[in-house]
Amino acid sequence: MRRSALLVIGIISLNITLSAFAADQQQSDIEQLRAELNALRSAYETSIQALEQRVVAAEEQALQTTHAIEANQPPSPLLPQAPIQSRNSVSSLNAFNPAIGVIFQGQAWDRGMHRGAQYLPGFPLGGEAGQISRGFTLGETEIDISANVDDKFMAWLTLPVVLEDGEARVELEEAWIETLALSGGLSARFGRMFSGIGYLNSKHAHSWDFLDQPLSYQVFLGDQYLDDGVQLRWLVPTDLFLELGAEILRGNRFPAAGAQNAGFGTRTFFAHTGGDAGISNSWLAGLSYLRTSSKARESGDEDELVLFDGDTEVFIAEFVWKWAPLGNWKQKNFKLQGEYFWRNEVGDYRLSETQLSAYDAKQNGWYVQAIFQPFPQWRVGSRYDKLSADNPGLAFTGTPLEPLGYSPRRTSFMLDWSNSEFSRLRFQYSHDSGGLNTNNQWGVQYTFSIGAHGAHEY
Repeated sequence: MRRSALLVIGIISLNITLSAFAADQQQSDIEQLRAELNALRSAYETSIQALEQRVVAAEEQALQTTHAIEANQPPSPLLPQAPIQSRNSVSSLNAFNPAIGVIFQGQAWDRGMHRGAQYLPGFPLGGEAGQISRGFTLGETEIDISANVDDKFMAWLTLPVVLEDGEARVELEEAWIETLALSGGLSARFGRMFSGIGYLNSKHAHSWDFLDQPLSYQVFLGDQYLDDGVQLRWLVPTDLFLELGAEILRGNRFPAAGAQNAGFGTRTFFAHTGGDAGISNSWLAGLSYLRTSSKARESGDEDELVLFDGDTEVFIAEFVWKWAPLGNWKQKNFKLQGEYFWRNEVGDYRLSETQLSAYDAKQNGWYVQAIFQPFPQWRVGSRYDKLSADNPGLAFTGTPLEPLGYSPRRTSFMLDWSNSEFSRLRFQYSHDSGGLNTNNQWGVQYTFSIGAHGAHEY
C-alpha cells in the first residue's frame, strides 16, 4: 500500500516537472519567434525606406527629362497633359538643369540641271525657301538647351550652327519662355518661336518625313514662319481634343517684312481638334489664318530682286490620320497627311528703281503624303505637291512673278532606316516639274542626335 502511494506521488511529480519544462520551452520558442519577427520587420522597413529614397530621386530626374522632352513640343492632341510640378522646393526643379541636346544633319544631293533659288515662276520666294545645294553639304547642326526657370516658367533655346561661304556661324533660331502654371487650360509663350499655324510649321527639320519641306511651305511661309512675339493657347475642357491659339508677332520675316504696325505686324489664329477612332486609329484636323503687312519684302535672285509693299492673307487647312495595330506604333504604322494653302496679296511691287506696279493676286497650293512602316526601323513614303497662281497682269511680264502658264508640281519618294530613335539614314528621289523643265533630284541624308532628345508631337 505504501509502495503504491509512493508510485503515485512520483508519477504526479514527474508530470508537474515535464509540464513546467514544456511551458518554459514554449515561452522560449515564442520569444525566439518574436525576435525573428522584429528583425524581419526592421529589415523590411529599412528596405522600404531605401526604395522610397530611390523613387524620390528617380521622380526628380524623370521630372527634368519630361520637361526637356515637352519643352519644344506641345502635348499630344489625343493625350493632353498638364505640366508636371515638383513636390519639393523650386531648387529641385533645377537639379539637372539645363538639358542639352545636339542634332547632326548632313546630305549629299544632286539634280539633273542647276537652277537658282527663284525656280517657281509666278511665286515670290523668301525666307529659307529654295533649292538644296548640290554635292556633299553639312546641314544645320542644331544645339537645343532647355530648363525649368522655376515652378511657373520654363525656357527653350535653339542655336543652329550653319556654314555660309565656307565659314561656320552660330545663329539664334528659337529663344522663348513658356508658362507652366496658368489655370483653365491656358498657356503662354513669348520670345522667338516657330508659329503654331499649319501642321508642319512648328516641327524642327530633324522630325520631317522628307529631306525638304512641301512646295506650299516654301512658297507661302518661306519654308517655316519664325518670328518674335507672343503666343497664347487654350486647351478647351471638352471630351474631344480642342485647342485654340492666337499670336501677335513682330512681322519681320517672310511672308512679312519691315515690322509694320509699330512692330506688331502679324496676327495669327489657329484651331486644332482630334481624337481616337477605335484602338488602332487616330486623327487630327486644323484651320489656321495669318494676316500681315510688308515693307520692302525681298523676293527672287539677286539679279532679279523685286520688293513688295502691301498686305498678305494666308489660310491653311490640315488633316492627319494615323494607324497602328492596337496602338503599337513601334512595330507597324501608317500616316496619311495633307494640307491646303490659299494666299491673297494686295499691294505694290517695285520691279526696278523706276517701276512700281500694283499687285493683286490669289494663289493656292497643297500636298498629300503617306508614310508606311511595314516593320521596325524601316519606313517608305511618297509625297505629291502642286501649286497654282493667278496672272497678276501685263506689268509683270518677263519678271519672276509671271506664272508662264505653269502649275508647279513635284512627286517625291523616300526610304529611311532608323537604328534607334536617335539615328536615321534616308534616301529620297523627287521628280520636279516646278519650272520650265522637269528636273530629277536624288540624295541621301543622315540625322543623329545626342543628349536630351525632345519627343515629337502628334
